[in-house]
Amino acid sequence: MEKTAKIYVAGHHGLVGSAIVKNLQNKGYSNLLLRTHQELDLTDTSVVAGFFESEKPEYVFLAAAKVGGIVANSSYRADFMYQNLMIQNNVIHQSYLHQVKKLLFLGSSCIYPKNANQPLKEESLLTGVLEYTNEPYAIAKIAGIKMCESYNLQYGTNFMSVMPTNLYGPNDNFDLEKSHVLPALIRKIHLGKALENNDWETIRLDLDQRPISGISGNASEITILEVLKAFGIEKAEDSVNVEIWGSGKPMREFLWSEDMADACVFLMGNRNFSDCINYNNDAVVTSSEVGRETEIRNTHINIGTGSDISIQNLANLIKNKIGFKGRFLFNSRKPDGTMRKLTDVSKLNALGWKHQVEIEEGIVKLYQWYLNK
Repeated sequence: MEKTAKIYVAGHHGLVGSAIVKNLQNKGYSNLLLRTHQELDLTDTSVVAGFFESEKPEYVFLAAAKVGGIVANSSYRADFMYQNLMIQNNVIHQSYLHQVKKLLFLGSSCIYPKNANQPLKEESLLTGVLEYTNEPYAIAKIAGIKMCESYNLQYGTNFMSVMPTNLYGPNDNFDLEKSHVLPALIRKIHLGKALENNDWETIRLDLDQRPISGISGNASEITILEVLKAFGIEKAEDSVNVEIWGSGKPMREFLWSEDMADACVFLMGNRNFSDCINYNNDAVVTSSEVGRETEIRNTHINIGTGSDISIQNLANLIKNKIGFKGRFLFNSRKPDGTMRKLTDVSKLNALGWKHQVEIEEGIVKLYQWYLNK
């Protein structure tokens, strides 16, 4: 990518998009196209068409999506399916119509089958049943991968797909009703520590910045205690208890969002769809084989660390970093989700990129960001 190229980052206010924007700016890319949801509704086909016609971006990072944790995915199944399909269909199709040089589509590791072999290799896609709790979101993202592949094969476009593992970092979502597990644990443990210290100034400030179920720091202590209890933060006789959904046994891989952004910018600037083509157990297509009939699939690229941690150990790690002394209550009546989701990142490493931030460092960085905000 040229430093002056017109680059559209869809979803630039989100966890993923904001990290990509920061990375691009730090590397000297100055001609960025950025639009909020209010300025550009990506689910509206005519509006998206008008945007591409007037702005004519040369490169597109498709980071816009409706995302959420296990609660949100279970509660808003139709929304997750419809909105994500509409966003990606509109942006990918208009990128083709307006001859975008390269597009990078971002999905999620939840696209893989629930019982796929670990670590998750790209070729595991569509080989089994999906995890039910996030099935609509996963199906939408799989459709996006296949759309990019199909446009490349039919029209000769240069659209790539990447599948980040669980992300965390600046601009994360700390809404306890909709957030993913790591930011939710950080906030719950932060509030638990304040409660065990009887630090009502910290609790009220937190609720003023991010109300829970409409309850802000102006509410009475009784009301605040009730809403905290509803979200599993409760003062018991001898300690403060923090409830965590599930058994604590599921293993999860976490990637610092700014690492993910660096991988995306690296791939966009240095690799093409042709670098991602595999068939027959990862044998790479060469120029002498162009005439052969091949099945080109699984061209997406996993982005992760290649290592994971149990939810219980993650909670204990956050507890130690924050200094919480209370207890965790694991609610096994709540769903665990997939028991393990570890990505195989050998393809990404072979393409020339490896992560830098380990989970211990990332938790400290995110907690500091949360306190500063």
